[in-house]
Amino acid sequence: MIEDKNQQRTALSDLGEFGLIDHLTKNFKINHKSTIKGIGDDAAVLDFKNEKIVVTTDLLVEGVHFDLSYMPLKHLGYKAVIVNLSDVYAMNATPTQITVSVAVSNRFPLEALEELYAGIETAASIYNIDVVGGDTTSSTKGLLISVTAIGIVKDDNEVYRSGAKPNDLLVVTGDLGGAYMGLQVLEREKEVYKVNPNNQPDLEPYTYIIERQLKPEARKDIVKLLKDLEVKPTSMIDISDGLSSEIIHLCKQSNVGCDLFEEKIPLDPTVISTCEEFNIDSTTVALNGGEDYELLFTISQDDFPKIKANPNLTVIGFIKEKEAGLHLVTRAETRIPIKAQGWKNFSA
Repeated sequence: MIEDKNQQRTALSDLGEFGLIDHLTKNFKINHKSTIKGIGDDAAVLDFKNEKIVVTTDLLVEGVHFDLSYMPLKHLGYKAVIVNLSDVYAMNATPTQITVSVAVSNRFPLEALEELYAGIETAASIYNIDVVGGDTTSSTKGLLISVTAIGIVKDDNEVYRSGAKPNDLLVVTGDLGGAYMGLQVLEREKEVYKVNPNNQPDLEPYTYIIERQLKPEARKDIVKLLKDLEVKPTSMIDISDGLSSEIIHLCKQSNVGCDLFEEKIPLDPTVISTCEEFNIDSTTVALNGGEDYELLFTISQDDFPKIKANPNLTVIGFIKEKEAGLHLVTRAETRIPIKAQGWKNFSA
């Protein structure tokens, strides 16, 4: 982490745990009637009446999930919220509350945590969620962030990974591979900086893909869009670990096979040009890159006319019987088995 030596640094020990929590959370506002009691008691109190509740949690660890040499703390706070909200949207649900827990080493002053929480506050405001609790503790291993998200879904509107049927269409939102290629650019510039700290990188040509890595967005719009189109997906999952991994998860849970068509995979022009620059195959990046936080879902063929003209949605595959297996159909019309080669937490 590159620090300005002239910046004010307030030691966390000056506040103590409860003083720190009060200080970092004083600007959080309550927006939902379901939040009866937020921060300030032993537990939050929520009242959801007759709606179903979805709960998800994610842990981000310094050195594993993020590198503070190029990840600004405000962006990190924002991203920590987004990765959880994406899982809620993947259930066809609406997020309403989050809790945020942080373990932090003594190399971080108060001002650094203020930046982190400013990002959390920005995400909470944009996505209209209440921050209702969490925890802070010390760490000997740098920074760890755990966010739990809570959401609501009307009865029978929830969508699982397990509902895909043969003859369904496989659909993806947005475009893929941007976050991974943004990471490649940032890693390259980090190495250049190590050699020559006076060298200022020109990142302008890579703005889109760097933003996909440092400040991703969850597809809040898709849940509303599908409702407006009167389309209920038969299955859904978010793309955090790479398209190939998510297709395998979805098909395994649904007990089906799949044909994925290479020529249909949506790629931004910046992704294509940057892949050429790095001499990386763009299809490989789309399949295995991860962190795009787009939504992958299946629909009945009867619903295709409702979505076919929408620029946010692309049909990329076809669901088959389990016995047919999972295949990438290349542009040359060869069939290659789909294997999970995306993000692996516990790979050596």
